[in-house]
Amino acid sequence: MGNQQRLLGKNENQDPISATQGFLFDVDGTLVLGDSDSNGYRMLPGADSVIAELRRRALPFACLTNGSGDTPREYADKLRAAGLDVTEKEMWTPASIAARYLKARGASRVLVLGMPGVWMPLKEAGIEVLLPDDPPAEVDSVLVGWHPEVRFRHIELACEAVWRGAKLYVTSGAILFATHRGRGIGVSGALVAMISKVTGKRAAIMGKPAQLAMRTVVASMGLTPGNVIVVGDDPNLEIAMARVAGSHAVAVLTGLADRSSLDALPPERRPHLILGNVGELLTSGLFPASRA
Repeated sequence: MGNQQRLLGKNENQDPISATQGFLFDVDGTLVLGDSDSNGYRMLPGADSVIAELRRRALPFACLTNGSGDTPREYADKLRAAGLDVTEKEMWTPASIAARYLKARGASRVLVLGMPGVWMPLKEAGIEVLLPDDPPAEVDSVLVGWHPEVRFRHIELACEAVWRGAKLYVTSGAILFATHRGRGIGVSGALVAMISKVTGKRAAIMGKPAQLAMRTVVASMGLTPGNVIVVGDDPNLEIAMARVAGSHAVAVLTGLADRSSLDALPPERRPHLILGNVGELLTSGLFPASRA
């Protein structure tokens, strides 16, 4: 199996090939590596061939990033610029998941700590957005996302809103993510840690590893978690999300994870398969028969 390694887990007796109807991919560290400022991407080995094979076999797939610096449209544009055939409809962010979730829960006005990639999906969903530098107003929710230009007053405003009863949400609680320069710091995770520490309120996570994110993206493909193979580089995010959901989890070694850290996980948290890179999916035996 070359660089591939099968690991035992609670789903090992299932046949992932016969059950597979689609794929869910992490982005940073799996398909591409970007810079820590989210300005552009460099494709990882074999990613374009994997996407092309999915197209040829007419298998649905989706990409789920924990980044919220860009809108799904902008992320898809950057992936295409890097050589990957990904459309806006196949691209999901925690902000686009939050927009759907908050709309369904009747949120009327949301204080957003974040760049346009965080608040634009909410506006497009018809939710009123309040930014930290806008005139003050009452809000029913606070959403924390990619906000590298944060000021202390912004954190104060978020805390004050939560103290007045606003529900607290965050795009991602992850502290680190993979870039071509190594580990990048997750801004949203750092900010919400401060807000939660001050207010005593835990934030509901809209991105990975939340099952809300898993259910939303899988449902967009018309599938169920048991029919999806999840591919990612982070054992605490997409791999953990997949294992809880009952999906087949595949880890790649092009991002945050290394083989020793994956081997050290308890059996129920290990990926079912480790690959050197996403391109090795093509020889992994995980692709079902072609639909074309």
